[in-house]
Amino acid sequence: MAELFKDVYCPVFYDKLSGVLTKVIPEFDSVKFNQMIFDDSFVDYELKQRMYHTAEVLNHFMPVDFSDAVVVLKLIIGELREQGIKEQSIEYMCLPAYIEIYGLDDYDSAVDGFESVTQYTSCEFAVRPFIIRYPTKMLAQMLAWTTHESRHVRRLASEGSRPRLPWAMALPTLKHDPTPLLPILTALKQDDCEVVRRSVANNLNDIAKDNSDAVVQIATQWLGHNAQTDKLVKHACRTLLKQAQPEIMALFGFQQDQIKLTAMAIATPIVEVGDKLTFNFSIENTSHQAQKLRLEYGLYYLKKNGSLTRKVFKISERVIAANAQEHITRHQSFKVISTRVFHLGSHKLAIIINGQESRTSTEKEALVSFELTDGG
Repeated sequence: MAELFKDVYCPVFYDKLSGVLTKVIPEFDSVKFNQMIFDDSFVDYELKQRMYHTAEVLNHFMPVDFSDAVVVLKLIIGELREQGIKEQSIEYMCLPAYIEIYGLDDYDSAVDGFESVTQYTSCEFAVRPFIIRYPTKMLAQMLAWTTHESRHVRRLASEGSRPRLPWAMALPTLKHDPTPLLPILTALKQDDCEVVRRSVANNLNDIAKDNSDAVVQIATQWLGHNAQTDKLVKHACRTLLKQAQPEIMALFGFQQDQIKLTAMAIATPIVEVGDKLTFNFSIENTSHQAQKLRLEYGLYYLKKNGSLTRKVFKISERVIAANAQEHITRHQSFKVISTRVFHLGSHKLAIIINGQESRTSTEKEALVSFELTDGG
């Protein structure tokens, strides 16, 4: 059986952490610490519950004054490094969680803690309640962090301020109006570190989900100056490209009317759960010039209520030569996974060429059906 992600919080981890805390905190009681960690509910806690639970147990051994506790957090980070314990490991995000829980009323000490701790393990989750409580001060601090010597601190400025950061609380005010984020993202768009630039792209992609016009404007301004920024913009626009947003499609040179779907067939019209759908299709560039090509397919999954919901899968982007034809075969797995429930019955498939669902000249519609069965 595969290990669960939450099991990064395991006895081996807590033994290492206890060894560090013993070095740093006078009279630290490792027996009591482990008893409190492994309480009657521990086995049922999910990943983030274990993370916050660890921070809460740690608090029993930390100084009462939060500013003093930040000093101890820095000593803990120093000892972790001294012992060669891997940086940026998700299990040590219990340390930023400590700041999140106990530092919200001590802004200055918390910011000091974030700046130090995030250089060892990311504070991207923990900083978000501070953005909500202290929006003006915190975003000004994050703008200041864009010039920090540590790439981890610079990344915190963009990653921690993402309006829709996965696994984290949303930032409703910034979802509604991302304008305060733009100076931060602009300052980091040509950062020396690719991880920081990728974080900028992820922030912009978040913004695109609620404020597409803002990202269209930024993409238009930023594109075409250098290869690194072009790559950032392309990644930032991935949701808009998947949605075939007209201005973004045009900005990247994807024109649908010159490329035709000339054939399409489903090789497995009946698919059993656990097997895969196989389909093939042919396309032709009818232009006398090479054309940029973005190929995707839309799979219309049958829902429990009988309606269909589309999920788009990217095949590739490339240039197709003038008057050229291409033949493509693809597979789509229907292996059972925890993140999707399959419903038996008629599903549909469409080929998407430069953002548009396409049909051959002999077909009345773009969607082609296949049946999902249980093999019974």
